[in-house]
Amino acid sequence: LEAEPAEDLSGLMARVGAYVERYYATAQRVVAVERVTLQPLGADLSPSGFPRRLEYDLRIEWTPGEHGDRGEAQVRRHLVKVNGRAPRPKDEPGCSDPRPLSPEPLAMFLPGQQRDYVFTPVRRGRVSGRGAAMVDYRSVTKGQMQVSWHDDCVSVELPGRSVGRLWADPATGDVLRVDERLTGAFDVPVPPEQQRKGAAARLTIERSDTSIRYKPVRFREPDETVLMPSEVDTLTVIRDAGIPRMRIRQVFSGYRRFVTEGRVIED
Repeated sequence: LEAEPAEDLSGLMARVGAYVERYYATAQRVVAVERVTLQPLGADLSPSGFPRRLEYDLRIEWTPGEHGDRGEAQVRRHLVKVNGRAPRPKDEPGCSDPRPLSPEPLAMFLPGQQRDYVFTPVRRGRVSGRGAAMVDYRSVTKGQMQVSWHDDCVSVELPGRSVGRLWADPATGDVLRVDERLTGAFDVPVPPEQQRKGAAARLTIERSDTSIRYKPVRFREPDETVLMPSEVDTLTVIRDAGIPRMRIRQVFSGYRRFVTEGRVIED
């Protein structure tokens, strides 16, 4: 495979940044169906037990930055189904369920946020038959670990402790795929009140791998083809957790675009 010339990296990342800005400008007028499968795994990472299945209506919210500001992009979800039925008032979000409001993953490639990362060209490859430049990235700094508990559920943020790889069209900057993984294992202390409920004194996050792929989606009136998320696969391994191994698969379909007259155009 051909190496990506170092002198082309700045130009490539400028094209990627411009692409992500255009993508958000379009995506904020789009809604989609997100189907999520949360599958517990055994020690050999094969399925163990029954999966939890969720369905959401999903949209992207985008506030552009001004004068070099970062801008903000978020994913907003509305729960439609739980295990094939309409959600009931007593249905509580599971510990691993997607958040109703979460950061949009391409935001790191916006022009105002690229300065927070180091990008290293790798080589040329292909994604779904399309040529791609592969670029590795890592955060410039490591932030403070943030741990929050809600009942028996824990949320852990490990800023700067992941590395990733970007696949982008070298000519246009279109983002085709993004992979990310933790740089190592991290211990999370468990507060005494959770230990009294039977939890271990600490949890160890051994693995968290995510892969996002994009696919072309055609819209009408006006006719336009846009790369939109196709699927996200996440594997987590957390020693001493209630469910120590989990695979989460998010599949996106049913893309619809709102046009200026307020009509919804199906893909």
